[in-house]
Amino acid sequence: MHAIGIDIGGTKIAGAVVDELGAIVRSERVPTPAGDSRRLEDAVVEMIRSLSDSGPVAAVGVAAAGFIDAAQSTVYYAPNIDWRNEPFREKLEARVGATVVVDNDANAAGWAEFRFGAGRLVSDMVMLTIGTGVGGAIVAGDRLFRGGFGAGAELGHMRMVPNGIACGCGQHGCLEQYGSGRALLRMANEIADAGGIGQALARVRAEHGALDGGLVGALIEQQDPGAVAALRQLGHWLGEAAASLSAVLDPQRFVFGGGVAVAGELLLGPVREAYLEHLPARGYHPEPDFVIAELVNDAGVVGAADLARVWVDDHA
Repeated sequence: MHAIGIDIGGTKIAGAVVDELGAIVRSERVPTPAGDSRRLEDAVVEMIRSLSDSGPVAAVGVAAAGFIDAAQSTVYYAPNIDWRNEPFREKLEARVGATVVVDNDANAAGWAEFRFGAGRLVSDMVMLTIGTGVGGAIVAGDRLFRGGFGAGAELGHMRMVPNGIACGCGQHGCLEQYGSGRALLRMANEIADAGGIGQALARVRAEHGALDGGLVGALIEQQDPGAVAALRQLGHWLGEAAASLSAVLDPQRFVFGGGVAVAGELLLGPVREAYLEHLPARGYHPEPDFVIAELVNDAGVVGAADLARVWVDDHA
């Protein structure tokens, strides 16, 4: 039986009909109505109705950034949408006449990788999504970890540096300020300011007015020493975080997704080095795999659809 997955992003809403093997049968994209929660709800409803025309579906899964309750129903808080204690599942079910489950977008992407991508064949996995911020997902014993209130696995807000860089969550020193795409740009600018290996970064910045992810990514692809040094700094922080996570979760595999992960082994190399440097009981603690995510842009819709199917199976 097919299921529908909807992934609500900051700029677009993606939707797909997904089969039981994680393959996309049909997909749609529409712009996200920024700043208008009612129009956003209407857009999601219209997409569900349109995708339902393909045939019967088991359920609908919706993925969105924010805190979702453990019942996969209410959005406690969404950073980019005016939702505060929003009963989104109840509203959608009343309008589309189908079973709907709501989950965090990083959870959905992580679940997709666990079931159909880079995390398959293991039972315990941690995924870190390295984009503008740092998203996280944890699978333990073949089950997605949500925590007692549903807001667990916010790995980007692990405290790395006491009294460190201010974070948008209201705290200081979070992993998101040292291991994200935004952090990579800050590190690249610092290297550009210092001269030496930062000369190419400084030149590109002068030509374009500012560095962005695409410009730094292109220099990393060319293996420019300044850009690679910034990436190594980023990888160090991610490896240190992974070592702490291993002490608590003992995963068999770490999966890295998001825009920065396209650097592949250039990112994973320093991640592994820092992981071993900070791993408790090194030499006696089994070492996990470090891999790059496989599903890329489809992970959100595939994971949301499969989580909806799992919910139906669990409640049958």
